[in-house]
Amino acid sequence: MPTEPVPQDSSSATADPSPPTDPTRRTVLATGAAVGTAAVAGGVLGAGLLPEPAAAAVAAVPTSRLTLTVNGTRHAVTVDNRTSLLDLLREHLGLTGSKKGCDAGACGACTVLVDGRRQNACLTLAVRLEDAEVTTIEGLADGVRLHTLQQAFIDQDASQCGYCTPGQILSGVACIQEGHTGSPEEIREWMSGNICRCGCYPKIVRAVQQAAGKK
Repeated sequence: MPTEPVPQDSSSATADPSPPTDPTRRTVLATGAAVGTAAVAGGVLGAGLLPEPAAAAVAAVPTSRLTLTVNGTRHAVTVDNRTSLLDLLREHLGLTGSKKGCDAGACGACTVLVDGRRQNACLTLAVRLEDAEVTTIEGLADGVRLHTLQQAFIDQDASQCGYCTPGQILSGVACIQEGHTGSPEEIREWMSGNICRCGCYPKIVRAVQQAAGKK
C-alpha cells in the first residue's frame, strides 16, 4: 500500500541548507575594537558627570614652593609634590642633559650630584631638596673649558650612542671625589650602577683613570 508523502514545512524549504559558519578572526577583532572604543568613549564622557566635590578633589593637586640651587643658579619653583628631581630639571628648568632611561633607578642615566653626592634623579622627590645644591652635566664645564672627565671621555672615545654619557660622567666625577679609583676593578665596582647598552665599559674605566691621574 503506497504511503502518503510527508508534508514539507514551508519555512524549512526556503532555509539556507548550508550550516551556519563560525565567526572569523577578523569578525572577533572588529567586534572587540568596537566594544573597546565604546568603553573608552563612555569613560571620557562619564568623567564630565562626576559630582562637583569629586571633580574638585581630582583637580586639587597638592603643590609646594621649592628653592634650590642648580649649577650655581638659585631657582624658586612651585611643583606638584609628586614631581621627581629629573622632571623638575627637564620639564621645569629646561636642563635636558640628564636622561630619563628606565625611570626606576636601575640604569643610572639620570645621575646627578646633590650636595656633592651622586643620586638618581628619577627616584628623588624634588620637594625634599629645599636649599640643596644640584649639579647636572650642564654645570660641569667652566664656560668653554670642559671638565677633566668630560675631556677624558673624548680622549678615550668612551661613548657611542651618548645616551648614558651624562650619568656616567657625573657618577665618574663622584667616584673620583670619593677616592674609589685605586684600580680598574674598583672603578667598575663603584660605577656598576651606570649601565652602558653599547658596551663602552673598558673605555669608560680608562677615562675615569685618566681624569683621576692614574693613566
